[in-house]
Amino acid sequence: MPVQNAEIAEMFDQVAELLEIKGDNPFRARAYRRAARVVETLPQSITGLLKAGQDLSKLPGIGKDLAGRIAGIVQTGHFDLLASLKHELPGEIGEIAALPGLGPKRVKLLVEKLGVRTIEDLRRAAKAGRLRETRGLGAAVERKVLAALAKPAAEKRFKLAVAEAEAEALALALRQGIGKGKGEVVVAGSYRRRRDTVGDLDILVTGRDGARIGDTLAAYENVAEVTAHGPTRTVVVLRSGLQVDLRVVAPESYGAALLYFTGAKAHNIALRAIANERGWKLNEYGLFKGDKPIAGATEEEIYRKLGLAYVPPELREDRGEIALAQQDRLPVLVKPADIRGDLHVHSAWSDGTAAIADMAAAAGARGYEYIAITDHSRRVTVAHGLDARRLSQQIAEIDRLNDELDGITVLKGVEVDILADGKLDLPDTILSRLDIVVASVHYHFDLTAAAQTGRIIRAMDNRHLSILGHPTGRLIGEREPYALDFDRIIAAAQERGCFLEINAQPERLDLDDIHIQTAKQKGVRFAISTDAHSTDSLAYMRFGIDQARRGWLARGDVINTRPLAEVRKLLKR
Repeated sequence: MPVQNAEIAEMFDQVAELLEIKGDNPFRARAYRRAARVVETLPQSITGLLKAGQDLSKLPGIGKDLAGRIAGIVQTGHFDLLASLKHELPGEIGEIAALPGLGPKRVKLLVEKLGVRTIEDLRRAAKAGRLRETRGLGAAVERKVLAALAKPAAEKRFKLAVAEAEAEALALALRQGIGKGKGEVVVAGSYRRRRDTVGDLDILVTGRDGARIGDTLAAYENVAEVTAHGPTRTVVVLRSGLQVDLRVVAPESYGAALLYFTGAKAHNIALRAIANERGWKLNEYGLFKGDKPIAGATEEEIYRKLGLAYVPPELREDRGEIALAQQDRLPVLVKPADIRGDLHVHSAWSDGTAAIADMAAAAGARGYEYIAITDHSRRVTVAHGLDARRLSQQIAEIDRLNDELDGITVLKGVEVDILADGKLDLPDTILSRLDIVVASVHYHFDLTAAAQTGRIIRAMDNRHLSILGHPTGRLIGEREPYALDFDRIIAAAQERGCFLEINAQPERLDLDDIHIQTAKQKGVRFAISTDAHSTDSLAYMRFGIDQARRGWLARGDVINTRPLAEVRKLLKR
């Protein structure tokens, strides 16, 4: 059975966590974490690469040992090292380490000092006040633990990139099972609306033989459990824990069903209200006048009958799109073909895996006119960040490379750290020599909203700053956005002529759609960038475009849809 990239990444993350709790070599744990990120965000399927005879040790951060372990997982579906570590360590240590406010070092203290083995052990120790009495834990950690334990279990949601890998593989299997030209297969729900996380997959298939189509899903090799199987609906749970709800619909109802199951619920309620005002009824089977169907085969005809322009799925959240659709004033959303370059890319000079020339060649192969090399500044020592001397050497290399390149230009840049006091990590003398400066927060995430906001605005006061990188610092499912007065950030960006980044890394997708729409309304413009650390990672641009579309952005709102000469001018304040 094919093992998904996300499954391998989760196993590697668990191993890293358990190795750290054991007190193993920290470099070993770090290698597993890095490999997990590489595998999770790889644009290609690991299983597919192995079938094609690819050498996994050539992937960034993998190497011969980890490549062999990955191949073993794909072959057997089992990871011996993980099983061994779980057996070696007591109780529910992995679940405890995942709680907010903890982590490997603190979990080790809980085990060694307080004898904690299970979640219930932890609950008793926290309620008794024993965490606050233990050096290395304290009252603040105790409060976070108690708050986390008091929360009901949340619905598991999957990052969009993880859901996409599952969805595309499953849709392909269904199409092959149904046969070419014998039915439409589309993934609806929040996945089609391109939300940054997905709770489950709603799949629609057109056809008359629902039982046979359901059989195809039930027999899919990644299915762990079949929870329902009928003539028009089959529900399964995949090995990853992702639930799949398959609906088989008649062709004449396909558009109505797609509209209904795409959602969002609030958007659908608004559409039904418009239908009701006209004395009609709208449901998943069609649009009806009495018992007579008047539309249903396509979404477009339903919107048209209701007097609305077609609403792209990304906008269907009931945030004003209905009123604009009635006036035919919806924005023409930015699309992949509009992007002319990538303005946040790393190379092997810091923590990237490819030479600048290779990154430029990969960008050129995507049809880009330009790419900005923005390696880390010196503050990020773990990423081998650049000081002024090394950045000056890189500038000279890029100048030489641009003399040789044809069809693409490499922009000279840096991702400079915003220091705790709001100053930038490199002097103005070197920043002034660059085409672009992306400034980002990489530490001190726990400041108050006032302090963090002030810090970022002081950084934007520097006239060399072009783009505020991953502005809220979130890591989806891992780290909440830091506290910010985002209205003040928007106002400062607009006043100073700074651009906000939409970071397309699948674990970031920062800014989120609400922040994007809010900033757009205030006249702020954006850069959609991949923050790529390898040539393959340039493919993340599609996730950034998804975010931009959900935030209502048109081509004119995004600076890297502009030609090179215009971008150069925009980047200089």
